[in-house]
Amino acid sequence: MKAKPIIVIIATLIIGFVLGMLTSAQIRLQKLRPVRVFFSEERFREGFYNAIGPDEKQKARIDIILDKYAKINGNLQSNFRKEFDSNIKEFRTEIDSTLTKEQLVRLKEFDERRQEMIHQNRRQHGVDSLNVRDNWNHPDRRQPGNRPPPPALEASDSNRLHSNK
Repeated sequence: MKAKPIIVIIATLIIGFVLGMLTSAQIRLQKLRPVRVFFSEERFREGFYNAIGPDEKQKARIDIILDKYAKINGNLQSNFRKEFDSNIKEFRTEIDSTLTKEQLVRLKEFDERRQEMIHQNRRQHGVDSLNVRDNWNHPDRRQPGNRPPPPALEASDSNRLHSNK
């Protein structure tokens, strides 16, 4: 007799926990979606066009400006990555000399798990704005003039843009 109410309470808590996690994930996804636009040139261009709704004449001029700054921003990202990698290598060289063998083994295992998680994430998500390296060889990135037209601005997008101001 007492087991049934306990099972109902536990099941209710589990369902509430799962629903809370799913709700939290959706809220975070919605808040981070605009930020994702800036991680790749294609997503930035698409988001920019959706925001302003340019005509064909404006698109031609805007494409030139976007190409210029995409190249500058690409160089900044590349230089940042190279400098960051260099700093990490220097850090590891310096820190490894102070660690014990057991600590070095744990650190190596940690690095391997981290690398595996990165590779799994890339395989699961495929080409995405968060996965910039996968977009580097995309045909649209190689030939700036060969871009598909941005999607049309939908009424729901327009309403959302105006409500966020």
